Amino acid sequence: MKNLSKLILGIACCSSLLLSAEVYIGDTTKVPDLDMKNTKLSFKEIQGYQNYKIVASHFRKDKNEIRYILANPVAYNALKENKVIMPNGSKIVKIGWSVNDMATFPSALEANKIQRVEYMIKDSKKHKESDGWGYARFIKKDSQYKAWTGDIQSCVSCHAIVKSNDALFTKFQRMF
Repeated sequence: MKNLSKLILGIACCSSLLLSAEVYIGDTTKVPDLDMKNTKLSFKEIQGYQNYKIVASHFRKDKNEIRYILANPVAYNALKENKVIMPNGSKIVKIGWSVNDMATFPSALEANKIQRVEYMIKDSKKHKESDGWGYARFIKKDSQYKAWTGDIQSCVSCHAIVKSNDALFTKFQRMF
């Protein structure tokens, strides 16, 4: 009887812990099956990016766009440790959102619609012509994604501005 009481008490305690714990369910949305013609990088390369951690946010004045910068675990850990050179396998995803006035707080702006999903992937052998980074951009228009057809060299040239930071504009934005 004593052992049964302990078992019931144990089950009750564990059950209350499980029921009170927050459950995080990952986003398993499938990305479109699209490839960049000039880099051969695929949207599928970042399948599951919705579950990467946010490392920074930026506002692009020239695009009137808020960007959330996410990193896969390899890149996240390197950024958090302030590594100057990112390890191979690092993936940085930039999600660009249009903005509009917030209806419930008019002096604020809020993200409205996704305009683009861009990413950089570090592979120093595969992308040696662009300082080890592969670049991809997928534009969203009329609820459909399309691979960007522009010259990827514009990405390489722009990111060359921050070559001393391994071509990354982003710095890890600490919460505390």
